[in-house]
Parts: sequence; C-alpha cells; structure tokens
Amino acid sequence: MVVNFYHLTQAPLERILPSICERLLADGARILVVAEEEHLARIDEQLWTYSKDSFLPHGRTRPESQPILLSTEPTAANGATAVALADGLWREEALDFERAYYFFDSDGLDGARVAWRGLRGREGVEPRYWKQDENGKWVQGP
Repeated sequence: MVVNFYHLTQAPLERILPSICERLLADGARILVVAEEEHLARIDEQLWTYSKDSFLPHGRTRPESQPILLSTEPTAANGATAVALADGLWREEALDFERAYYFFDSDGLDGARVAWRGLRGREGVEPRYWKQDENGKWVQGP
C-alpha cells in the first residue's frame, strides 16, 4: 500500500484536496476524508465551491451513499479504498486502505517525520513524499 505524504508549503489544503479527490473519483475510487471536527466544515465548503465547472459528491451523513465521505473517524463506512488525512494528524488506521494521502503543513512537520520513520521499512508499505517546486508543481522527494 502507498502512503502519500503531501507537504503543504505553497498551496493550502483547500486547493489540493479537491483535485486529488477529483482524480480518485475519475478512477472509480471512493474516498474517506478524515479530520477533526473543526476542520470538516471548511473542507465540506471547499468541496462544494472549489470549481465553478465541477461538483464533487460528498457528505457527512448516509455514509453508504457518499463517494466522498467526510468523517472524524478513520472507518470506511462508504466502502472507501482511499483515505485522506486532512488535518495533519497521522492515524494508523490509514494502513487499512489501498491508498493513503497524509496532508501536513509546516506546523505538522514533526508529526509527519515521526509517521514517516514509523512507516519506512515496514513490509507492504511504501511511503512517498511530495512537495511543490518553485513553480507550484508537485514533485516526489527523496
């Protein structure tokens, strides 16, 4: 399983998460977005408004019918195969999914380092670090 570490240095989560969700939905995946309660309202709003030309079907209720489920719990009640940890906090349950996306900013760098060290060399887990270059393009780091 792949764990993608996204270090948010130039663009905020609100600009990055919707595009990743859009790609995953296009591939037929269902997504679980996990965050603490105070972050979920902002994420919910952004998934509604990030683009005038598209819609990302999501919600917090009726989990079984949500292609993108927003939750405080890392449980795939919607049958998700991908999880996005959107509040900078690593959750070990992310390893129960086929793909994980762990977003963190400079404030969460220490926690991300701890998570990275805990995953490196772990059988069946491939951590990947992504950062933005000076042009805003995502590149895989060392």
